[in-house]
Amino acid sequence: MEVAIVFMFLFAVIFGIFYLFYSTRNKERLALIEKGVDAKIFMQGEKKRSTLTGRVIILNLALLAMGIGVGVLLGAILSSLFGYSGSWADRPSNAIDSEVFFISSIFLCAGGALLIGFNHTKKLDNE
Repeated sequence: MEVAIVFMFLFAVIFGIFYLFYSTRNKERLALIEKGVDAKIFMQGEKKRSTLTGRVIILNLALLAMGIGVGVLLGAILSSLFGYSGSWADRPSNAIDSEVFFISSIFLCAGGALLIGFNHTKKLDNE
């Protein structure tokens, strides 16, 4: 029952945000029209050739997924080479748990992939 209440509340918040956005925009436009302001400000100007948002999202998601995959692979390699999975009492003082390699390599590779995606997006916008 609590899950349903959370989803209803989430839906109500999202609906409220969209309602306020569109109603405020409509009121502002009507007020400007009543004052006699030129309606050209509402029309789209010459569209600058830009990259589509969908392509940018797909590019970033693909690079993020590849970065996470490389991070998992790198974490497994580092864990098998340098990780310690023995008992806590017998571990040496400089031992690193295997989970640390997985988490750190996933975040590092995912961040690097997003940085590469950002640079590709800048190149696409400049073309």
